[in-house]
Amino acid sequence: MRRRDVTAGLLLAAAAQPLWAQEPAKQRRIAIVIPAGPITSISDTGVRAWRAFFEELRRSGDVEGQNLTIERYSGEGRPEGYGDLAREVVDRKPEVIVASNDALAKAVRAATGAIPIVWIGGDPIQAGLATSLAHPGGNITGVTVYAGTEIRGKRLQILKEAVPAASKAAYLTTRVSQAAEGQQLRDAGQRLQISVIELPLEEVTSTAIQRAFAEIAQQQSDAVIVNSNSLLFPYRQLIVELVEKGRLSALYPWREYVEAGGLMAYASDNRELWRRMADDVHQILNGAKPGDIPIFQPTKFEFVINLKAAKAIGLAFPPALLASADEVIE
Repeated sequence: MRRRDVTAGLLLAAAAQPLWAQEPAKQRRIAIVIPAGPITSISDTGVRAWRAFFEELRRSGDVEGQNLTIERYSGEGRPEGYGDLAREVVDRKPEVIVASNDALAKAVRAATGAIPIVWIGGDPIQAGLATSLAHPGGNITGVTVYAGTEIRGKRLQILKEAVPAASKAAYLTTRVSQAAEGQQLRDAGQRLQISVIELPLEEVTSTAIQRAFAEIAQQQSDAVIVNSNSLLFPYRQLIVELVEKGRLSALYPWREYVEAGGLMAYASDNRELWRRMADDVHQILNGAKPGDIPIFQPTKFEFVINLKAAKAIGLAFPPALLASADEVIE
């Protein structure tokens, strides 16, 4: 009798096993908020930063459509609407919110002190987002692209080496960027004997960018430096085309501008930064507190040159500058 009971139990267990195996994976839910551009740009087939982000999530076992749901939002280039957008996102109660600039992160944090935020942006301490890089505290962590004031001087120095005769450079920026950035470039310009004229966009639209380049032409600038603000990033193709149309030399803050046809970029590796962000998301989904996860700061920068863009404006790079490039695109 006891043997039959055991046999029956084994049969029941065998019958139930397929049901256990088919039990769906636990669904996690995150929100990704970008400051501008279409939400379709948040894709693993788009720019390499997002591709790296999704690849790292998958490597960690977080796969959209399987055990991960991702809600996508865009601020559509309107900082004045970030507060309303942040509240909309928070009302949906995702487990983690990924915010891709300082202004968005501050708006989200103002809307919630409970939902973890993984952010990428400038100096988190100066922006009031964290108490320190090692121990951010609160409900936020992520990646800072801020590498000190020296980075801006370095970019201007590269531009001067590429075009020794340049005496005037336009600095394309936005009104939400920190005023200190323009001053740091002007200070560096004094040392390098090149004047820097700041052009802060009141709003970031195609029309506003075209107006800025009309002003650059009127001022007879020799070159352009583009701010790293993420509001400008969705317009990189337009900016590159306007630079070439004006036969200007340009130094860009991200490699993707060069991939779009731009002349030069001196920047940290976006892939590394976004892989770090994906790892932060994975840790938080598995119980880590964002305030305990150190904020990552890049230490390696790459200098990329586009020879095709140089040929289009009749620029010949000095051999020493070419030799210093980490990559030369033919």
